[in-house]
Parts: sequence; structure tokens; C-alpha cells
Amino acid sequence: MSRILIVDDEQHIADGLSFNLQAEGHETAVAGNGERALQLLLRDPSPFDVVILDVMLPGKDGFETAAELRAAGQYVPILMLTARGRPDDVLRGFEAGADDYLPKPFELPILIA
Repeated sequence: MSRILIVDDEQHIADGLSFNLQAEGHETAVAGNGERALQLLLRDPSPFDVVILDVMLPGKDGFETAAELRAAGQYVPILMLTARGRPDDVLRGFEAGADDYLPKPFELPILIA
């Protein structure tokens, strides 16, 4: 069972992801913004096995959040899940430290894989 942090400010998306990932046997937690995600991720050396990170967040966006996490020496895998799917956004996500990038709308089986 993996511990997954879902970072999304749209509650219905976060709840849907959480529900479906829990149904697959994963433990989930939700953060509604980048600041809260960094608090959760930096307070414990390995609290989560993976982060699903939206780009468009209030305050620190997903790019900034990923970059700060990497700058702090945290290398938990990051999947950016976002409506920003232009090639320059995808490249920016990888430059910030993302390990994978999945544009919305997405197919749930692909996310779970």
C-alpha cells in the first residue's frame, strides 16, 4: 500500500482521486495548496510514496512547489496532474522536478497505472 499526497485546490477533484486511490488500496491525504503540501512533505523525511500535484494552485503553484521540494533535498516521486498540457507547460513541469506529467482530462486507469 502506498501513501499518496493529493495536492489540488478543487475539492471535488481531490475527493474523487482520493476515493478511487483508496479503492485501489492506497492511503491518501489531501492538501489544498502548495504551502500545505510543503509542510506535510518537509516535516517528515519520507511521509509519502508519491505526490499527485496540480499546477494551478492558490499561492505557490505546482511548479514552485515541486522546485522547492527538490531544492530541500526531497525526491519523492511527483506526478503533475493539471489542465495545463501545452508542451511548454509539460517541459516546465519536468524542469521543476516532476517525474511524470498527466494533462486533464485524464483516464483513471492511466492515472492508477
